Amino acid sequence: MDNDTTENRRRDHPSRTRGERVRTAARTLRKPRTASWVAEETEVSVKTAQKYLDQLVEDNVLRKIEQGDQTLYCIDQLMATYREVVSLQREHDREELTSALESIQTQIIDWKETYNVETSSELRASIAELEETNEIDQRREVASEWEQITDRLSVVRAALNEYDWAAKRDALSA
Repeated sequence: MDNDTTENRRRDHPSRTRGERVRTAARTLRKPRTASWVAEETEVSVKTAQKYLDQLVEDNVLRKIEQGDQTLYCIDQLMATYREVVSLQREHDREELTSALESIQTQIIDWKETYNVETSSELRASIAELEETNEIDQRREVASEWEQITDRLSVVRAALNEYDWAAKRDALSA
């Protein structure tokens, strides 16, 4: 990391503590990373990064993965999904969630009919048969969006399936 980058980061976040920097960086880990990588990104010692990363593992925010002689950290996707389900249940009523689910399903059905495929993978595979760049780009974009909303579909479905149970639990704690 060069000095200009270091100075820019310090100027951008002068009041953030080491712990805040590590926690913020950790919550964006999409690929498993080492404590030393996080330390470098957040300008803290490896020991400090490891301390905060291990706390996030204990809090079920991150997962710790042993790979050979390395310890890697990444987002705990199960817990992140659970938090998203809870957030949906608290921020939307049953009718809004039902409408969202219906909208997602309608969009997928439209893509199936438009491209004469059953899955986003089939849509991606159909690109091999095309020559027109615009059509290739469009199918690639649709396939990517399809994959994203398919993930969203299962989260919205889970929020609806457990809506009553969650509402009762929230009422008990109020």
